[in-house]
Amino acid sequence: MTEADRILSRFPPFIREYVYRSGWQELRRVQIDAARIILDTRDNLLLTSSTASGKTEAAFFPILADLHHSPPSAEGISVLYIAPLKSLINDQFERLEGLLEESMIPVFHWHGDVSSSQKSKLLRSPSGILQITPESLESMLINRKNDIPRLFGALSYVVIDEVHALIGSDRGSQVICQLCRLGALLGHHPRRVGLSATVGDLAATAAWLGAGSGRETAAPPPAEEKLSWRLGMEHFYIGKEEKEEGEEERPRAALDAGYEYLYDAVTPCRSLVFSNSREETEYVTATLRQIAKRRGEKDIFYIHHGNLSASLREDAERRIKDEAERSVVAATVTMELGIDVGRLERVAQIDAPTTVSGFLQRLGRSGRRGAPPEMLMLFREEQPLPATPLPQLIPWGLLRGIAIVELYRTERFIEPPTVRTMPLSLAFQQTLSILASSGELTPRALAERLLSLPAFSSLSPEDYRELLVSMVEGGHIELCEEGTCIVGLTGERLTQSFKFYAVFADSEDFTVRAGSDEIGTITTPPPVGDRFALAGRVWEVEEIDHSHRLVFVHGVEGKMEISWPGSTGEICTRILEKMRDILFGEETYPYLMPAAARRLELCRRTAIAAGMPRSPLVSLGGQSYALFPWLGTRGFRATRRLLSHFASALGLSEIRGEGCCYLTFKARREDGDRLLSSLSELLRHSPITPLELVGEGEAPCFEKYDEYIPAPLLRRAYAADRLNLDEVLARFG
Repeated sequence: MTEADRILSRFPPFIREYVYRSGWQELRRVQIDAARIILDTRDNLLLTSSTASGKTEAAFFPILADLHHSPPSAEGISVLYIAPLKSLINDQFERLEGLLEESMIPVFHWHGDVSSSQKSKLLRSPSGILQITPESLESMLINRKNDIPRLFGALSYVVIDEVHALIGSDRGSQVICQLCRLGALLGHHPRRVGLSATVGDLAATAAWLGAGSGRETAAPPPAEEKLSWRLGMEHFYIGKEEKEEGEEERPRAALDAGYEYLYDAVTPCRSLVFSNSREETEYVTATLRQIAKRRGEKDIFYIHHGNLSASLREDAERRIKDEAERSVVAATVTMELGIDVGRLERVAQIDAPTTVSGFLQRLGRSGRRGAPPEMLMLFREEQPLPATPLPQLIPWGLLRGIAIVELYRTERFIEPPTVRTMPLSLAFQQTLSILASSGELTPRALAERLLSLPAFSSLSPEDYRELLVSMVEGGHIELCEEGTCIVGLTGERLTQSFKFYAVFADSEDFTVRAGSDEIGTITTPPPVGDRFALAGRVWEVEEIDHSHRLVFVHGVEGKMEISWPGSTGEICTRILEKMRDILFGEETYPYLMPAAARRLELCRRTAIAAGMPRSPLVSLGGQSYALFPWLGTRGFRATRRLLSHFASALGLSEIRGEGCCYLTFKARREDGDRLLSSLSELLRHSPITPLELVGEGEAPCFEKYDEYIPAPLLRRAYAADRLNLDEVLARFG
């Protein structure tokens, strides 16, 4: 009997029947590893495997087998499943219903779009599996603290899906805080099972998953898989039709050659088109619809991002899963995670993703059920003018796309997780959450509870005391005569809003309605009579209800742009260093299509002519210079601040940065030419700390509750968690 057969024999009949009904010939390696650890140990489990490899089933088969053979002695929910997206919960809810239909184990889901009747059903008779978002779990811990032992008295397992999307963020740290608080209320810590397709550092991720649980965390290495991709990258100049050498001129595209090419690539099959921003996603959708209308073809285009109504997002999900008809969905990260999209035939990507992890997640949306994954990356840029400065002649997106592919293809590199040492915004939120759920605590008890949570292990008692004092002064906490503290009036205004449960920054958006249909949300509505884009269409404002934050619109023809606040996230130094190697190298890449290959060759010649391979410092003529640090976001920030800090001594002015690719500045010729040697000498004789790079008058706000944090704490947090001076010193010291 094989190991797979032995494992299968330990599963209850309803699981074996599911396996046979699914037509599986044998259990996969990931499913065997998961069953061995869950059934034979009491450890936590970090399960990493490629997209569509059956991780969900791998986790739940042995969990359900364990619960079947050893039923909980108490009543309540047995398994808590936490996922970062509502759409992922909805998708997995359907998958688990199929698995459990004969097991008599109920499955509930709980988030903002779930009806109150469904939630009441769970509250009346809690049992089985509960699928939930971090925000809804936070709400439970605050508003149902006294009911937690009844609801979760039988809790044996916590499954955290898409771990890579949580680790390193305040939201991920919030989840670990919640599990520790839940364990304290229950008197025991359930086993944790983390699932992910893209983990950069197995040991670090396992340590994060198990933090505060009192258990070891097993992390079997993923099976080494032979790469089989269908990958292509193509480049277009905006407004210019590309052609092969010797090919006759073709009629110029009526709209945009790049988007016409994209249209032809994605419309013959069920496809996902990813962009790095909601703005680009809106523009892509509108453009594809415009091309379809001009060609007299059917509109098969749908859109999916976080500012759309739930009904529009769910419609896009249904369309992309329907194998009976062709559809194209343009999406942001909201479709990147593990939603089962069936046999998706093609993925397209506008510009390059910002991370290797994101690339793998997006690529993995296609090629399921035996077919290799397939992705087209499309790069568009303005045709350079004769006077265009050198840094703008380099196609940074194309270089990043190649670098991301090569880092994984040749090294299997995925970004390691980064964990903040001073998560002050989260500390503020969890302080109010703990107080709101407890009623009142002494300052000492409050500090002990918060600082004992793993997310705050590096936050000093002195820093936390400074935060508490500011919260008292701001009315978020009130000191009672008995020496205890409670949530203050200002704090109550925060905790009583449903928006408090989320630790990621949100905005006071306006809801857009067209007749009885909810379209989505926008941050700032234009005046009545003006137009804006949303859901891939253009709308004209009829009326604005400021008191209820509603915008009433009707649809019109055309195409426009729209913007939302936000950032694209951080890029790691390994990607920038690989971009440098590609730019200065001679290697050719088989996935570069003709125009992209020509663009790479042109920029290589440009770089050589400018002397970029010889020095990261390049004269742009006159008193203008460019510095190419080849450092990731944190190192680049530190470089810019370092130059600004020493600007007077170095003779620099007008220091500007672009992404994390290059810095430009003005200097007299004698100062500019010797910048690198002068900077190295300054660093040797004038040691500097990251905190010295943050001005006394600054209060750097990035996270949701940073506006309530004292400025000195914000400066220390910025220096600790958003600057990497060590990289700069290693490069230029």
